[in-house]
Amino acid sequence: MGFKELLESWRQSAAAPRTANTYAVRLPLDEAAQLAALADMFPGRAPEQLISELLGVALQEVAAAMPYVAGKRVISTDEQGDPVYEDVGPTPRFMELARNHRRALESLAQTPSARPKARPKAQPPRRGSRSRA
Repeated sequence: MGFKELLESWRQSAAAPRTANTYAVRLPLDEAAQLAALADMFPGRAPEQLISELLGVALQEVAAAMPYVAGKRVISTDEQGDPVYEDVGPTPRFMELARNHRRALESLAQTPSARPKARPKAQPPRRGSRSRA
């Protein structure tokens, strides 16, 4: 999905499911202003949704921009019968690491004890009780 498709999806559909993880970022002023402008233009989207969807498209483009580096091992042949060499560039490592992290995130999401628990509210001190230290 490119940025044009992302803009179209914002106009037409709901956001995809999210992990329980949160990421805090501090945006430069120009990017914060542009994010606020997008939130005004697409009021059905929270700024956090816009950030995550923009990041998703950017990560797809980063993966697509990684260079193919031909290795020495032939892994198949193309339609003309020419050899296709394994990719020894950064793409296979990136994809494998991403798969591993996805599996870990999925297993955390399925484990009931891994879900964030609500913090107990602080209890005010009882009147008439003293702490003994």
